[in-house]
Amino acid sequence: MSDPAASRTGPGRGRATDRSGPGRRAAVIALARAVCVAVGIVAAFYLLPLDGRRTAATWALLACGLLAVVVVLVWEARAIVRSPFPRLKAVEAFAATLVLYLVLFASAYHLMESSSPGTFSEPLTRTDALYFALTTFSTVGFGDITARSQTARVVTMLQMLGGLLLVGVAARILAGAVQAGLRRQGRASPPE
Repeated sequence: MSDPAASRTGPGRGRATDRSGPGRRAAVIALARAVCVAVGIVAAFYLLPLDGRRTAATWALLACGLLAVVVVLVWEARAIVRSPFPRLKAVEAFAATLVLYLVLFASAYHLMESSSPGTFSEPLTRTDALYFALTTFSTVGFGDITARSQTARVVTMLQMLGGLLLVGVAARILAGAVQAGLRRQGRASPPE
């Protein structure tokens, strides 16, 4: 007698090899949506007027932006639980949250430099600010752009700390949401 589950798995893999159908389509849609959200957030960064001269506005942007990152993360976690493809939705959610986080700090750096020239070792265009935010997040820190003022250093340290939290805590929240979504569907994740 043949086992129906065995016919769906490859030899020695223990996993389904049929990658066509709704799963493949959902993966393509999730990837396209993640790319569109990332492009939209970065486009907004380049198109919105960020030439304010007030430091209070920079702090307000940073505080509201960090709150927005938390709200997006919680909203996405709830969407993951309800999604028919929770793993794909988690990847999409993490991409959106990460891009929003990086653009938020790039905006703050750009506003800081435009309101107080000399805050960084060189004038920051939007691209330079995004570059600095990304190198800080990735802990590469090439050293070609550095924070000179105490305020810029504090914001950079906040980004570093927030980046660690984003990778650790946010990833844990999203992984928990994936597990809840799989349990909701009656599927358990395979042991790793």
